[in-house]
Amino acid sequence: MASFLPALPKRLHGPSVWALYAIGFVPAASAFYLGATGQLPGNAVKEFEHLLGLWALRFLVATLAITPVRDLFGLNWLRYRRALGLLAFYYVLMHFLAYMLLDQMLRFPSIVADIARRPFITIGMAAFLLLIPLALTSNNWSIRKLGQRWNKLHRLVYLIAAAGALHFAMSVKVVGPEQMLYIALVALLLAWRPIRTPFLRWRRQRSGVARPSPATEKAAG
Repeated sequence: MASFLPALPKRLHGPSVWALYAIGFVPAASAFYLGATGQLPGNAVKEFEHLLGLWALRFLVATLAITPVRDLFGLNWLRYRRALGLLAFYYVLMHFLAYMLLDQMLRFPSIVADIARRPFITIGMAAFLLLIPLALTSNNWSIRKLGQRWNKLHRLVYLIAAAGALHFAMSVKVVGPEQMLYIALVALLLAWRPIRTPFLRWRRQRSGVARPSPATEKAAG
């Protein structure tokens, strides 16, 4: 399927990835500035922590959306998938550090108790731990070294995204439209995986039927 957007010149591929990193950290810098200057509403630490976690989930959703967007709309943004995945990891890491340093003040007994007795924190911590090996192997050397095992390892991102959406929903007293939106988005992206191959096969067959054969074209001419 042809893209409806003009292709980016190849010379701009690398700079555009670095631009994505730069733009990707703007929400964190903005939230930190607002918190430091007393402009975040309510509990500034909790709000800062929440914003970091929310952006982590957004980048996870964006990472998973790259393949369906290419399949359905012809937009090949695969060059940005690694950057989006790493941005998700960096935001999860900042979310975790904000919880450890600003919220809990490195009170490790309290942190351990929180993880043990509060299921949404348990799920969030599990997602963070699963994300670490993906971040460490998000490089060309690891792809070459691990081969097919790399693909299997990085399929964990689907489980991580589901855990992230669940963590977000369970962290609030009342699940509202925002939480339901992210649950729905992750559910749709997970549902795309098993139907992707049949869909692509159907589209190829449809394209083959629609395209006239050379013999038919010659006869028609």
